[in-house]
Amino acid sequence: MKALRTYLEISLDNIEHNFRLIRERAGSAGVMAVVKADAYGHGAEEVARVLEDCGADRFAVATADEAAELRAAGITRPVMVLGVSDPSRAPELAEMRVIQTVGSLKYAEMLDSALADCGRKLLIHFAADTGMSRLGFETGAVTAVRSADEIARAARLGHLEAEGIFTHFATSEIPGEPFQREQLERFAHLLGLLRERGVELHTVHISNSGAIFNIPGARFDMVRPGIVLYGVSPDGEVLPCEGLRPAMSLRTRIVQIHEYTEPVSVSYGRRFRSEGPIRTGTVAIGYADGLHRALSGKIDMLVCGKRARQIGNICMDMSMIDLTGIPEAKVGDVVTVFGSDGDASIPVEEVAAAAGTIPYEIMCAPSPRVAKVWHYRGKIWESK
Repeated sequence: MKALRTYLEISLDNIEHNFRLIRERAGSAGVMAVVKADAYGHGAEEVARVLEDCGADRFAVATADEAAELRAAGITRPVMVLGVSDPSRAPELAEMRVIQTVGSLKYAEMLDSALADCGRKLLIHFAADTGMSRLGFETGAVTAVRSADEIARAARLGHLEAEGIFTHFATSEIPGEPFQREQLERFAHLLGLLRERGVELHTVHISNSGAIFNIPGARFDMVRPGIVLYGVSPDGEVLPCEGLRPAMSLRTRIVQIHEYTEPVSVSYGRRFRSEGPIRTGTVAIGYADGLHRALSGKIDMLVCGKRARQIGNICMDMSMIDLTGIPEAKVGDVVTVFGSDGDASIPVEEVAAAAGTIPYEIMCAPSPRVAKVWHYRGKIWESK
């Protein structure tokens, strides 16, 4: 394999390990693996192939295009679109046997109309808004009855096949948080109203990553692991849920080293100024690669298994690190932004905390020019 400039190193073995741990936690419930956003940056096609072979029951994506990519990659298990697709794509989704989320009667009617001349039915799952205030039928004290009536009408539309219903926890990553109970009660109330109207939906799901570990009473028919599949805790803490193995490392290389004998300033704005002699390394990663400029001067990187402080403003294509305490570092050495290097590690949660954000955003940030290198059962290959 050629020496890559900047790349993500991804352990599919660790993802397989995490999946099997989640499968055990899920008990009798099925597992819908969430592989949206290119599997949180890990490569949706590669991740889905491994998980399909491991026994994932279904997959979840955010868009119709992501669903089509999985089908083009040969994924045969059911795929669900968690977001809103243009109604004009309903025939295409039906042809691919993709499940579409429906969050309103009006949207259901638009899908049904688009399928009038298709000759196929579109599988749908209803989204219930129990507290995210984002997408779905409302479940408040006043609105739940109206929503049940509308779902019943939508379930009887001739070109739709209503298979399931789901909702999403807003605080599942916080053990014992009271709002979880309120959401469960709202969801259960809506299910009861639907049964009164003769609507029986065979696939009911609510448990996201946090709920799988923190709310065992919310499994229903299916669980939807997302970030925990990739070995990262949903609450953003450095210590992940017990047994999970991080799957992603972000690496780059040293492209030049300077030995300054007098004080210098580093990068745009001269925000960093040395107090004396300093040895700096320029590394081939910048904000165009997904290393947020907001991280400037706030993170370490690993070089030769040791921490090197990032100094000065992060540039578009490069950034600088302090190598004064790492005399063995040389041009061409691998630098780890997050991940492990020997016995040392920088968790993605640490980088996220420095940026004032969550690990999800950091893992999804690398741009298309950042290559991916996958490891699985002794084999190594890279993105084209």
